[in-house]
Amino acid sequence: MGSVAALWRHPIKAHGRESVGQISLEEGQTFPWDRRYAVAHEAAKTDGGEWASCRNFSRAAGAPSLMAITAKVDEASGKITLQHPDLWELTFDPETQGDKLIDWVRPIMPKERAASTKLVPAGDVGMTDSNFPSIAIHTTASHKAVEQHLGESLSTERWRGNIWLTGFEAFEEFNWLGKTLRIGTAEIEVREQITRCLATASNPETGIRDADTLGALKALNDHRDFGVYGVVTKSGTISVGDTAEVL
Repeated sequence: MGSVAALWRHPIKAHGRESVGQISLEEGQTFPWDRRYAVAHEAAKTDGGEWASCRNFSRAAGAPSLMAITAKVDEASGKITLQHPDLWELTFDPETQGDKLIDWVRPIMPKERAASTKLVPAGDVGMTDSNFPSIAIHTTASHKAVEQHLGESLSTERWRGNIWLTGFEAFEEFNWLGKTLRIGTAEIEVREQITRCLATASNPETGIRDADTLGALKALNDHRDFGVYGVVTKSGTISVGDTAEVL
């Protein structure tokens, strides 16, 4: 049995993160305000409105500086405020002012990558990297195992998770596949492991690649997986500090 160490949402896929203290999960839905929008690039084959593969969107795997964006959502107005150490603060309405985001992010995008062109909505499900409405669950012990292997301190924000759990063994979450977690008053069925990309090599404070996270995962477990995807099977509320147990 463990507990909730942190909760995070990423309102625009690969473009910012925000810590929250409590959220209400709904059965069959993604983490509230998580990946509600995504930034399509010039080679994208989607206009949004429904789930599409990550290859259609601008991501930190190809544009590492994106990792340094932080976000704050005003749920009442629907506006999002973004910050980046190399850019000015931007507040905009993603429903009507997506062009402001495209202009804002342009200075930190690699010139050799497909250019960002349009902010698109996710539709009924978040634009997660899974083709089902998933929630990313990680454990602090697994993160510490990566830190110990690399011999340096790393931010957990590299992994872009939704729910961070403490009190479990390192990589114990891989044994949860097919099982259900009760976290707070919600229940989440664990579906699959999360295969990681080069985005995790970038420092969330600077947007600079500075750690061989993928090499560490390969050395520790002979694969590049970290964390698990789950699906909400019982609606409920989760707060930082709540109990988490495997049923």
